[in-house]
Amino acid sequence: MSFRPLPPVPASLVASLSVFALLLSLTSSILAADAWPEFRGPAGDGIAVNQTPPLEFGEGKNLKWKTALPGKAWSSPVVADGVVWLTTAIERSATPEERDALLRNTKADEKQFKSLAIAKAIELKLVSVNVETGELLGSVDLATVETPDAIHATNSYASPTPFIDGDFVYCHFGTFGTFCVDRRSGEIVWQRTLPLEHGVGPGSSPIVHDGRLILIQDGMDQQYVTALDTATGETLWTTQRPPMEAPTGDMKKSYCTPVVATDSTGREQLLCMGSQWMVSYNSQTGEEYWRLYHGKGFSVVPRPVVLDDVVFFATGFGKPELWAGRIDGDGDVTSTHVVWTVKKGIPSKSSPLLHDDLLYLVDDNGVAVCFDAASGDMVWKKRLGGKFSASPLLAGEHLYFGNHEGEVYVLTLGADSEIVHTNQVEGQIMASPAAIDNALILRTDRALYRFEKPGPTS
Repeated sequence: MSFRPLPPVPASLVASLSVFALLLSLTSSILAADAWPEFRGPAGDGIAVNQTPPLEFGEGKNLKWKTALPGKAWSSPVVADGVVWLTTAIERSATPEERDALLRNTKADEKQFKSLAIAKAIELKLVSVNVETGELLGSVDLATVETPDAIHATNSYASPTPFIDGDFVYCHFGTFGTFCVDRRSGEIVWQRTLPLEHGVGPGSSPIVHDGRLILIQDGMDQQYVTALDTATGETLWTTQRPPMEAPTGDMKKSYCTPVVATDSTGREQLLCMGSQWMVSYNSQTGEEYWRLYHGKGFSVVPRPVVLDDVVFFATGFGKPELWAGRIDGDGDVTSTHVVWTVKKGIPSKSSPLLHDDLLYLVDDNGVAVCFDAASGDMVWKKRLGGKFSASPLLAGEHLYFGNHEGEVYVLTLGADSEIVHTNQVEGQIMASPAAIDNALILRTDRALYRFEKPGPTS
């Protein structure tokens, strides 16, 4: 499939694949140290090491460039070798009458119609942007899906974040397709379709580990974790999720992103949070190591974080809770390995951030909170305001929290944390930011931004 320019970029910028290939000619199997290759960065935890983006920024302050983006997508930007990669979905909109007709052809109950969105068709694309100049380099046409499933009105058809591994970008759109794209040529190496009834659209981002593309496939109709060969797309293993007690598939679905961790015995684990259960697997074989029952939580979005032998995870919708559980067990560890739980003030969407034995979170309604990781005791609580879905970023000894209203709150770290700046951009922030080259890369529903402090002048 060809790499095509995106209007209104001048044709000279993307006149041939050879120009694009030259831009990425330094690509290697090992990404540069300043790459941001996956959801929440190099370690998947939202921490940008040795980065100092600006504390103050906006439409007219510390803005290096702003680039309008096509389509609608909540996926986060990933960066390597001077290029920002983003997925998007171009929707063919339905009229109100067509929307009602399309929804009636789904499994949704009519009382759910108000909370759903549906398109007549979607075009799935992978977009590339020059990280220095903000120029749109081009797009890869991945697939066109006629009469796609309905999604939640607050979701998008391109919410999972892609993953950069060596010369390739792996793009996952849930039931709508999974793609391996060569970064040098823009060619699709392989693609798979793994049908799943998401209920409200896709959300779980993929990860790559040891030549395996790991996907959490927790739908309403089936729930499993699978590993695909990164070179061929062939299935290497598939493991079903533990049994669940739920009246409908709606309370079995989930949208979490995997985490790789190693316990104190040296055992490497693939931690896959889901509805009712946190489960650990062998990433090579899919064998289950242990499972921990966390209750009736479902539709889990926040990605867990790990410190030594403890994993910290939110339990999703229903009544979100924060749990800490040891990862050094075997079998059902529900009665033996829970360290502590917090019952109130926990997000259902935004992921926690862990630094210096403190956990930082912001709930859906804009209340930020800090907990002691060892005890679960609250250290502080602050009202930021607005609605939150994006996960926080730590860079330059500061925390960045972006909300639906386009505000980005910057806080200092520690037990005496303070709000030092509140910044405003146009549009809605649903994607989690990246920090690279001492710059903040921020995606809204309208545009991609690069904010950085001005360099020295002669």
